[in-house]
Amino acid sequence: MARRAPDPYHRFTKAEWSKLRDNQPMTLTTADIERLRTLSDPISFTEAEEIYLPLSRLLSFYVEAVQGLHSASTRFLRTPDRKVPFIIGVAGSVAVGKSTTARILQALLSRWPSSPKVDLVTTDGFLHANAELEKRGIMDRKGFPESYDRNRFVQFLADIKSGKPKVGVPVYSHLIYDVLPDGEVQVDRPDILIVEGLNILQPGDLPRTGKPIRFASDFLDFSVYIDADEQDLRDWFMVRFRRLRETAFTDEKSFFYKFSQMNADEAEAFGLWAWEAINLPNLRDNILPTRSRADLILTKGSDHLIEQVQLRRV
Repeated sequence: MARRAPDPYHRFTKAEWSKLRDNQPMTLTTADIERLRTLSDPISFTEAEEIYLPLSRLLSFYVEAVQGLHSASTRFLRTPDRKVPFIIGVAGSVAVGKSTTARILQALLSRWPSSPKVDLVTTDGFLHANAELEKRGIMDRKGFPESYDRNRFVQFLADIKSGKPKVGVPVYSHLIYDVLPDGEVQVDRPDILIVEGLNILQPGDLPRTGKPIRFASDFLDFSVYIDADEQDLRDWFMVRFRRLRETAFTDEKSFFYKFSQMNADEAEAFGLWAWEAINLPNLRDNILPTRSRADLILTKGSDHLIEQVQLRRV
């Protein structure tokens, strides 16, 4: 009889995970949750309390452990003991709720008693400009790994990890669906950095020469993958598309303004095409295969609520 491979994850129901809060007080209000959640993510105060509050407690232990390891290393090497930011990655499909998770984590972590400086960056700013995507013939693969300036993104993470001050981040405009040519924000030595994006756990191709190469995931101290069934993701994507068509797309400056002018059937057909031709292949080929690399997997049910939590065994 073949022996089963050991499970790399501890698995928890929502009730089991919630108990790991261990009486830690909730520092967010219902109004905070309403403000932080995105257009199509119906997260409630109870959900944030049961899932993200225990996660915040876990992360406090991880941050303390990493800081301790760094201090031990600097003592051994007799080098200056400088602050090293703790970097958290949040990955998952389009429409799964990455932005809401990242925002709530940022709010919870910044309200720790030590009041750490917690910054949040999305990988959208590291997309190649539309003109470059057109030049490469991959405009319809926007969001796929090859559509990002991966070298610039990896260098950004390396600069943050090294303690470099005022590291520039390109700004992406969802209104014009492009990187702003003169837009940049600065990340200045945070205690914790949350990075949210589709492909942040992607390892990339290894060189045949064996030459050392850096991947974005090399700089992550902890990673979260938000998981859901394909059918649910498709439904949530369409819900978000319909709502955007009635709101943001109605702005004449919007790249997607034309969709607000379509009749309902035409718009619905386009939304389904975008899911089937772009987002689903990206999910299957590039995003989902990285799930097993995450430290924590949050699995959602069809109601968008977390049903299971998996924490990688140390």
